[in-house]
Amino acid sequence: MAVTLVNPDGLPKPEVYRQLSIASGTKLVFLAGQVARDAEGRPVGAGDFAAQVEQCYLNIGTALAEVGGSFDDVAKLTVYVVDWSPEKMPLLGEGVSRAAAKLGVDPVKPITLLGVAALGEPDLLVEVEATAVLD
Repeated sequence: MAVTLVNPDGLPKPEVYRQLSIASGTKLVFLAGQVARDAEGRPVGAGDFAAQVEQCYLNIGTALAEVGGSFDDVAKLTVYVVDWSPEKMPLLGEGVSRAAAKLGVDPVKPITLLGVAALGEPDLLVEVEATAVLD
């Protein structure tokens, strides 16, 4: 495995993400922010935050499979959420869990969550950017 995830001593040990990842692979993959669009570019999950999160994660898995990787190779995620509030956390977790079940992976990664005013298109509620490391 090209990525090892760690919650080091001296820092909080959250269950839903890891504080750092150690990359030992040789190929870096930088994914554009993934949004709730299917392969034909059609919107997925109109108004449904959890469904949009799920689609973003599935799109990351699809992109990485194309270059010989998987979601397991993700070293870092950045999640941009329109009008973030803590009340959205359960829906974020629901979307992540559904995608993880479909992908057959552990979705726990180092993650940065940012609340934003808007994304590139008005129907988008979330965008997820990923960096992966492959051997």
